[in-house]
Amino acid sequence: MNVSAGKLWGLRRLADDQGIFKMVAVDQRPPIKDLVKAARGSSEADYDDVALVKRLLVEELADGASAMLLDPHFAYPKAIDVVSPRQGLLLTLEDSVFVETERGRLSSSIDDWSVEKIRRVGGDAVKVLAWYRPDADQAVREQQQEFVARIGDECRRYDIPFLFELLVYSFPGDDQHTTGYVEQPQKRSDHVLESVATFAAPEYGIDVFKLESPLPAADIPDPADDDTRTAATQSLFNEIDRLSPVPWVMLSAGASQGDFTNILTYAFRAGASGFLAGRAIWWEALKAFPDIAATKEALRTDSAPYLAGINALAEREALPFTKHRAFAPDGPSLADADASFRHSYGGID
Repeated sequence: MNVSAGKLWGLRRLADDQGIFKMVAVDQRPPIKDLVKAARGSSEADYDDVALVKRLLVEELADGASAMLLDPHFAYPKAIDVVSPRQGLLLTLEDSVFVETERGRLSSSIDDWSVEKIRRVGGDAVKVLAWYRPDADQAVREQQQEFVARIGDECRRYDIPFLFELLVYSFPGDDQHTTGYVEQPQKRSDHVLESVATFAAPEYGIDVFKLESPLPAADIPDPADDDTRTAATQSLFNEIDRLSPVPWVMLSAGASQGDFTNILTYAFRAGASGFLAGRAIWWEALKAFPDIAATKEALRTDSAPYLAGINALAEREALPFTKHRAFAPDGPSLADADASFRHSYGGID
């Protein structure tokens, strides 16, 4: 499949030399703000504290990542100088604040932030999370779909890869309702799968899916077992691969390290091309905050070795994005790669 110049270069920048995505997210805002508030015993998270946490994460973990996902509030302005120019750079576009209705959530972009600005500051890709449930009110679903489609159009215009994240969530009247960025223990696998099927349509312009497990992390059986539960679980991950017309990676949604490793094993066997994960890698280490020395030590002795371990797992079992069926049989190739390139390449309209 021919790929536009900017998107192809961006995808290559995000992956390692073998085409595996080993991406670390430090764009989280509410979870880190809440941790800082709890550690300080304050009602608001101090900007400098949150920025310091994000800088520590980049300093200690970037060397093990093929790409880093930063936010424009804290991580980019306060830690971009410790991201290697040899690494890929993703920037998040969605606001962490959303509108909660009785039957669905409405997403929006960060104010004064755009696909254009992400491209201008050197981003290799745009990452967007959209809350989505197939059983939300039709008006909510339509607004979320329009939100994603607009971003897809902008990413095409500025010729930058679009990494799209889906998360199932709870309605206000549901048991165990929360507005947090946590996995829903009561989530239904059909909601996860139907959401992928919806946004697989070409009008959304998605280049890589960032997806959650179709089952709650705690319910994932050991992939080393050979029984009906293991087979059923693998079939769900296989269905994700069947539904996704583009390469896909796994998110951790705050899963424990052991549970996330199990999830990755199923995902890689199904055809996932890596991961874009945060809290499973570094959350336990941050519990030492505000003791900076202890936090650094925990990142070095727990988080970095765990990242190295899932990197090795990905190298053994993940499917390089260049081998995804979207690019079969010969891998992605540059569109208009001939003497007409400078004439036919559109770039920014």
